[in-house]
Amino acid sequence: MHEGEVHSDEALVKRLISAQFPQWADLPILRVRSAGTDNALYRLGQEMVVRLPRIDWAIGQIEKEIHWLPKLAPSVPFAIPVPLVKGKPGEGYPWEWAVYQWLEGESASSENISDLSQMAMDVARFITILQSINTTDAPLAVEHGLRGAPLSTRDEDTREAISALKDKIDSTLAIKIWEEAIQAPEWDKEPVWFHGDLLPGNLLVKNGRLHAVIDFNGLGAGDPACDLMLAWALFSGESREMFRNALGVDAATWARGRGHALSQAVIFIPYYWNTNPIGVANAMRTVNEILVEYQ
Repeated sequence: MHEGEVHSDEALVKRLISAQFPQWADLPILRVRSAGTDNALYRLGQEMVVRLPRIDWAIGQIEKEIHWLPKLAPSVPFAIPVPLVKGKPGEGYPWEWAVYQWLEGESASSENISDLSQMAMDVARFITILQSINTTDAPLAVEHGLRGAPLSTRDEDTREAISALKDKIDSTLAIKIWEEAIQAPEWDKEPVWFHGDLLPGNLLVKNGRLHAVIDFNGLGAGDPACDLMLAWALFSGESREMFRNALGVDAATWARGRGHALSQAVIFIPYYWNTNPIGVANAMRTVNEILVEYQ
């Protein structure tokens, strides 16, 4: 998916596991097909998954999850990844990698969710509880370039992406929505925890309900508006309104959240146009929902 991406396959994972965790050397290894962009996933036996960064900007994410997820897990109301061990570079693979517990479920979609309104309430509960957790020593968005920083930090990249999509979307309306978002009053309260990449692919559904939240690579503390992206990436109509009401979001935060959703989607589409059709389709859906709602 990326220029300069590090290749991996089952044979590489087999060598890494055999060399560093020989107790698991006889377990079967199967690549997990995913629209995720930062990491390659390999199921290890029935109970574990191996996660290898694909690209250099993802190499610090494992350390963050190993440090913070065990601290957050007792408080959040749904399953989240459980890191088991961290692997070292080796066998031709240049970076640290990790083994996690396998979490059951399918990426969220309108097809596998029994009730979108219930899903909206469940996700809102997760966000509310996450925001209530103490942020002492948390990675601050403004210091780490995370989504919870002021939306204006994404201005140049977002405008360039909208321009690149002028033949595929109503770019004039998209710019109007974006300008309204960056002109909205900024978050003026204490930083709170945010997931940072709360999109359908990072929500696992089991038996029609939210079961787990995964991929905390963008985790940090700052403006929680970025965790509203799901309002347009998954919800619509009644379920979107229930999501907003359950979170008690004011107009400025909602506008910033819409801006985050638009920014993420329009930057994603041209970059992955030829390499990630599932992700592109999801991002186009988000843009269309934003444009229709705004009109």
